[in-house]
Amino acid sequence: MSSNSFSYNEQSGGGEATELGQEATSTISPSGAFGLFSSDLKKNEDLKQMLESNKDSAKLDAMKRIVGMIAKGKNASELFPAVVKNVASKNIEIKKLVYVYLVRYAEEQQDLALLSISTFQRALKDPNQLIRASALRVLSSIRVPIIVPIMMLAIKEASADLSPYVRKNAAHAIQKLYSLDPEQKEMLIEVIEKLLKDKSTLVAGSVVMAFEEVCPDRIDLIHKNYRKLCNLLVDVEEWGQVVIIHMLTRYARTQFVSPWKEGDELEDNEKNFYESDDDQKEKTDKRKKPYTMDPDHRLLIRNTKPLLQSRNAAVVMAVAQLYWHISPKSEAGIISKSLVRLLRSNREVQYIVLQNIATMSIQRKGMFEPYLKSFYVRSTDPTMIKTLKLEILTNLANEANISTLLREFQTYVKSQDKQFAAATIQTIGRCATNIVEVTDTCLNGLVCLLSNRDEIVVAESVVVIKKLLQMQPVQHGEIIKHMAKLLDSITVPVARASILWLIGENCERVPKIAPDVLRKMAKSFTSEDDLVKLQILNLGAKLYLTNSKQTKLLTQYILNLGKYDQNYDIRDRTRFIRQLIVPNEKSGALSKYAKKIFLAQKPAPLLESPFKDRDHFQLGTLSHTLNIKATGYLELSNWPEVAPDPSVRNVEVIELAKEWTPAGKAKQENSAKKFYSESEEEEDSSDSSSDSESESGSESGEQGESGEEGDSNEDSSEDSSSEQDSESGRESGLENKRTAKRNSKAKGKSDSEDGEKENEKSKTSDSSNAESSSVEDSSSDSESESESESESESRKVTQEKEKKTKQGRTPLTKDVSLLDLDDFNPVSTPVALPIPALSPSLMADLEGLNLSTSSSVISVSTPVFVPTKTHVLLHRMSGKGLAAHYFFPRQPCIFGDKMVSIQITLNNTTDQKIENIHIGEKKLPIGLKMHVFNPIDSLEPEGSITVSMGIDFCDSTQTASFQLCTKDDCFSVNIQPPVGELLLPVAMSEKDFKKEQGMLTGMNETSAVIIAAPQNFTPSVIFQKVVNIANVGAVPSGQDNIHRCEELNFEAL
Repeated sequence: MSSNSFSYNEQSGGGEATELGQEATSTISPSGAFGLFSSDLKKNEDLKQMLESNKDSAKLDAMKRIVGMIAKGKNASELFPAVVKNVASKNIEIKKLVYVYLVRYAEEQQDLALLSISTFQRALKDPNQLIRASALRVLSSIRVPIIVPIMMLAIKEASADLSPYVRKNAAHAIQKLYSLDPEQKEMLIEVIEKLLKDKSTLVAGSVVMAFEEVCPDRIDLIHKNYRKLCNLLVDVEEWGQVVIIHMLTRYARTQFVSPWKEGDELEDNEKNFYESDDDQKEKTDKRKKPYTMDPDHRLLIRNTKPLLQSRNAAVVMAVAQLYWHISPKSEAGIISKSLVRLLRSNREVQYIVLQNIATMSIQRKGMFEPYLKSFYVRSTDPTMIKTLKLEILTNLANEANISTLLREFQTYVKSQDKQFAAATIQTIGRCATNIVEVTDTCLNGLVCLLSNRDEIVVAESVVVIKKLLQMQPVQHGEIIKHMAKLLDSITVPVARASILWLIGENCERVPKIAPDVLRKMAKSFTSEDDLVKLQILNLGAKLYLTNSKQTKLLTQYILNLGKYDQNYDIRDRTRFIRQLIVPNEKSGALSKYAKKIFLAQKPAPLLESPFKDRDHFQLGTLSHTLNIKATGYLELSNWPEVAPDPSVRNVEVIELAKEWTPAGKAKQENSAKKFYSESEEEEDSSDSSSDSESESGSESGEQGESGEEGDSNEDSSEDSSSEQDSESGRESGLENKRTAKRNSKAKGKSDSEDGEKENEKSKTSDSSNAESSSVEDSSSDSESESESESESESRKVTQEKEKKTKQGRTPLTKDVSLLDLDDFNPVSTPVALPIPALSPSLMADLEGLNLSTSSSVISVSTPVFVPTKTHVLLHRMSGKGLAAHYFFPRQPCIFGDKMVSIQITLNNTTDQKIENIHIGEKKLPIGLKMHVFNPIDSLEPEGSITVSMGIDFCDSTQTASFQLCTKDDCFSVNIQPPVGELLLPVAMSEKDFKKEQGMLTGMNETSAVIIAAPQNFTPSVIFQKVVNIANVGAVPSGQDNIHRCEELNFEAL
């Protein structure tokens, strides 16, 4: 408490000394109010002792006081050695404050700062991500050229850090290192390229900022990351969004064709209506090119639209400038409402927004006309805001609203803010110039203002009237006479000069008044302002040329006064005029044309907006605000005539076939025990003939299940057959399929179909068509894995292409037949179902079917409880209207006995059809397998569809990551299963349960004590809680206080 009070007294005392102009001296007592010398020494000694203390609280208090001293502007550099000792403190708060101190004084005391480098290098490997990031931040802030290699190494290591926060700080450090040593540019670009591929939203904004600072011209680094940046934009922090949007605006101007030529092209087409057909076709082809907006161009416009609702004014402004610079003119109107909303912000934000609106309103008035009243001036607005609103109102003025605006301007003229009143008068003059219908009305109103008591208002009115009279000088002689009378009362130099200029230009129309005005001006010539003196000289010259009888002596008198004036410009003008209008022997040929020179017809002044010449700057930039090209400003390039190759933005899909090889080998070893193929194994088939065979088999089976005609008789007969199978039947079927596979390789596609039918006829027991196709796929996979590597490598590319083609052509079919469940062991009576396709409504039909296993004790039972909770797979905002949810139905998976069954519901929340929904690239950990759903051709607006898929999680909670794709986009999604969903319920007796339990080792035992309310101790409640969390079955118990549940993991099947 004493130290705090001391510092407060010191601060307040110092303030008094400053006010009184006193000088602090060393004679003041240490406990006195100033404390600049002896007290400082004692206080610093105290701080040093606290920093060397063993207590973290004392060190923390000392560091807070030191940072407080720095904030007050006091020198704390002598504490550097004592502070550096604490850089290795384990207390994060102390370490943060030490870092703040070092950043401040490291550059001043480079030698001492270098002592702490090794500590920072150790901190870069600290397990705490905050410490790693802080160490990098401080290291990059030590602007010592000698440690550039160390900084470069630290940045490279941090760019590969597992923590996105550390990678973000690495991006920040890139800019600092580049400013310290620009020669490191090439190495820094490599790090930027690496960080640009980062998928973390935390890193995106910072790395783009580094890109803009280090290598803004390297557009090629953005190509592959363009779509990712567009999709991540919504989730990036606000200042990152601003940087990314500005960068993508520049990118779009270099990669896409202008969307603004549409109207011109249409007009040309209409004019040339009677041209020949060939010419018309050529013109049509040319005209169509600009209209086809690149999908990536549309992606950027679509993904930035939601940000117009951002709470951050800078983000809204950034999106507004993007729409202004790269969107079609018909779509740019949506930004007006968002910009008007920003006018409710503080005055600094209003100023920038109004400046940009002023520039926009010059070119496209229609955008802001509906919001005209939002630009009316409020009495509380500062002058700078009032002036900008006036500018916008002037730009929006037209014949329809000018009467309303003029009434508004009348109120503004009476404002106590004289600068604003003068600006309003100028605005009235511009409106009179732009709208011919109100020119006379405005002129009459300005003449009325000449009788105003306020001199500034009168002076500004005179200047504006002068400009208006230049447009129609003949009709307004009376106004000129009235203004001549005002010379006695007006003292503002600009107004006096304007009146003199008007009288001089119209001296022939007011022949009686002009000489008298010159007489009065000659009397006060020496006391006039320089601007007025120049106009007096001009008036004398014009009257000398038109009315020399009355004004010859006056003019000579004024020229003599001007000859000895103190101002050089006036003396120079006097000599020029004398030689030009007074003929003598020395005068040249110009004197003959003096009258034409002085009384030539002057063009009317063009009253333009001061914001007209700012449109070449990018909106929202400092250069646009200052109307000067600022340092670091990056100009927007013109639209290219022909769009560059759009394929540079395509991201290569990494083939994962090699990673699936171990799964295929495991499949080969256990082929006698498995009856269904996984999707990865299907994709592994090595040649096109085997692939086409499996495709034809599965397609015919699915069409048969859908009830379509045209399938083979064998397929339809197998669909109505029994599901009962024996092990020997399965094995023989498998051997037959292997034989069919070899036949298909030897012959061809037609032969393979015949071989398939022969094999189907030779089966010893009835089986479904889906079973045969799946076994065929399984055998073909195991066969393909046993082939040589050279064969498989040579056919991979062709196989992938054929698959994509077939996926595009395959019609939407139901996922899989109920009769495919060949690893179910039903009752002896055959099951005949009229609708064979598996759907959510038919899931209940599976509850009576049990998995057949080799054990007589353990048999898989139906789930006791199926939770209805769904999980979000893809949000509609992230999926551009496509929403996906998934849940675990707790049913045996029909795609594989080790797979977990998952049902996905897809919803189309847009008003347009979504086409070709399918699973794209899969990024699965080693060992995980996935069976995908069949591609969905189209999903109608507001439509919904439920599909099934299976994933083998290998009895782990590893995340299965993959891409959910549509025709135009791909979205990264992932599924992570709860532990309870990796189990299957088992039916067994209490005796068998105890027997199996006795065979478990101690490592499988887990115990826990749960405290719960009495009402939750009933057997039904306890069991309900358990089955809600895990998919287990109940075992009959002979004791009321013991509840037994059992389960089987998928690997045990």
